[in-house]
Amino acid sequence: MVTDTSESGLEALICTALAGHPCSPSTQSTNNPPSVSNGGNGWIGGNWHDYDRNFCVDLTQLSAFLADTQPETAESLNLTIDGPTRQSFLSRIQGEVSKRGIIDVLRKGVKHNVHDVNLLYGSASPGNETAQQLYQKNRFSVSRQLRYSTDESQRALDMAMFINGLPVFTFELKNSLTKQTVQDAVEQYRRDRNPKEKLFELGRCVAHFALDENDVRFCTHLKGKDSVFLPFNRGWNDGAGNPPNENGLKADYFWKEVLGRERVTDILENFAQLMEFKNDQTGRTTHVQIWPRYHQFDVVKRLLADAERKGAGQRYLIQHSAGSGKSNSIAWLAHQLIELQQDGKAIFDSIIVVTDRLNLDRQIEQTIRKVAQISSVVGHADKSGDLRKFLDAGKKIIISTVQKFPFILDEMTNALPGRQFALIIDEAHSSQGGKTSKAIGQVLGNSEAAGTELEEDHTEVDENDPEGVGATYEDQINEIMASRKMLSNASYFAFTATPKNRTLEMFGMPEPQPDGAVKHRSFHNYSMKQAIEEGFILDVLTHYTPVHNFYRLAKAIDTDPEFDTKKAQKKLRRYVEGHEYAIRLKAEIMVDHFREQVIAQHKIGGKARAMVVTNGVANALRYYREISDYLKRTKSPHKAIVAFSGERTFDDQKLTESTLNGFPSTEIESRFREEPYRFLICADKFQTGYDEPLLHTMYVDKSLSGIKAVQTLSRLNRSHPEKHDVFVLDFQNDVDTIRDAFADYYRATVLSDKTDPNRLHD
Repeated sequence: MVTDTSESGLEALICTALAGHPCSPSTQSTNNPPSVSNGGNGWIGGNWHDYDRNFCVDLTQLSAFLADTQPETAESLNLTIDGPTRQSFLSRIQGEVSKRGIIDVLRKGVKHNVHDVNLLYGSASPGNETAQQLYQKNRFSVSRQLRYSTDESQRALDMAMFINGLPVFTFELKNSLTKQTVQDAVEQYRRDRNPKEKLFELGRCVAHFALDENDVRFCTHLKGKDSVFLPFNRGWNDGAGNPPNENGLKADYFWKEVLGRERVTDILENFAQLMEFKNDQTGRTTHVQIWPRYHQFDVVKRLLADAERKGAGQRYLIQHSAGSGKSNSIAWLAHQLIELQQDGKAIFDSIIVVTDRLNLDRQIEQTIRKVAQISSVVGHADKSGDLRKFLDAGKKIIISTVQKFPFILDEMTNALPGRQFALIIDEAHSSQGGKTSKAIGQVLGNSEAAGTELEEDHTEVDENDPEGVGATYEDQINEIMASRKMLSNASYFAFTATPKNRTLEMFGMPEPQPDGAVKHRSFHNYSMKQAIEEGFILDVLTHYTPVHNFYRLAKAIDTDPEFDTKKAQKKLRRYVEGHEYAIRLKAEIMVDHFREQVIAQHKIGGKARAMVVTNGVANALRYYREISDYLKRTKSPHKAIVAFSGERTFDDQKLTESTLNGFPSTEIESRFREEPYRFLICADKFQTGYDEPLLHTMYVDKSLSGIKAVQTLSRLNRSHPEKHDVFVLDFQNDVDTIRDAFADYYRATVLSDKTDPNRLHD
């Protein structure tokens, strides 16, 4: 039988999967209890006639739910009669939703006069029959062609979904038969759905979905033409989209799996959240409603299911690219690991989240506190002794940076025998130094981990290892773990975008091969390719250009009267053809290029920044001196910042970041976003774990290969509303080396080896 994928046919198909029948708009809704006996997914067919447009509630479903679960309250609220009593209660619900958001109102209910009114009974723990019976009385309903508008236009949504009469999702559906796609549904939301309508206010609904038979996207805050819709797709072939479905439509996982009663309840209880964020600089407070992307929901549920089945003592490698929303994934995982049980007993006594970046440390802490809802379960180990104190006090989630672990070694020796832990490691490639790994081992009661203490990584360049890949934090934790048996009382959840082979061997899943060899793969993957295709990061390889190729592009247009070759390429010709490799000349080429090709082109709305990647502290200091001097000589309004670790002697002077920059090292990130700073000159620092959307251009004067190349160039890939491209000008490496480096993480073709003059114009 051919599937009807017309717009109305798609509505009927989804409703049938949810409620067991097409939920025709002309069919009256019912007060009958929810049932799955008719083949549906536990939903009830609603009707737009029951929708009160002034209060945004389905009165039929709300009344039936309260009458069934809280009969005395329902009777006193007099919901069946349109009078002051009902009006007062509906106004109370509306006010609480406006203030707290629909998610919190569903979770916690409302207090109205003498009544504590429950508006959702949450999922029940195993063995709790009473709670299970109450959960089954929740009324999940779906209505087609919902007339939502309070004016005379009587505009209608294709579908809307309610829980106990309160709206949670809206839908616009499109189909290929009418030559319309999901993008047309997105544009309909942006163009035709007035964000001032009560139903579309922030927090009134959990999410708004645009979809066709192949593609699903969502928005949590409608803002007219500025509405942002994110993909909610499974991914296909390591990229965007959904895989072929021989048994139906590509997008049917959405209504068959995600929109099931249990899944929706799970997301509302453990993922979705209306969060408040305060800008420390402006003091302004903003609210953001969170709904997970598919891969975030998927990785957390898969990890939880595996950990529940196998218990403590496992290793998991999660390879999620930049742009994956890793902080939220970590927060959701940590929060839900607390609740995991086997035979009625918690699997993990404490969850320890470790990150090596102070800014991400704060971000993860804030996210976990908001998701956990009970801040007392979360502890932030700021100083020596905090970890031991928090464990003794029963803190369930403890957050720390690797820098703090060495200071608490003495207090954690032989502590807490018999307890079980989950250790979530953010950025496994860089977050674990030797001292830190040893500290973690001692904290978890393992004496074998207290082996030879390894030195912390410094920014000095080893002449035998110019890429700086031989002594990273990742290598050090791999050495520690390889020297001992796996702890039976701890599970490791390692998140990284760019794992080395040894990291895959240490944390990855073994896969025996036919020839007897064993390969290892990540437990879950969200690739760089998918992140780029879904628009969460930019493709840095698209505009990667070695300096010699850049010069060949310039020579290809020698006869082009529109391009002043002599003026623009004089220094470049001296460098490439004259073999003059002085830092002064390269610094001037960088500044000239940035002024003419970035600033003059108004990249990122005129706010673009550049990073200069150097081979060691000495060269970073030379570049800082030459770039600063050239900026002054050319009367540029811009300045440079230099970044390196510790105190260094240069030209018989003892120098630090703060003495050169004129402000503390802790302010480098915030100052770089402000005028007049446009160049960040780095000696190893900021080449991993640094997320700055204003970074547009990178000048590389350092040998890069393998994972170091990927990590360094990926500093440019963070998205920004006004950022449409990036540019890399490389003075040392070639296209093949960089292409090979990215091959393991993203399949892409590097176009920089072509000498098409139009590329220079573009």
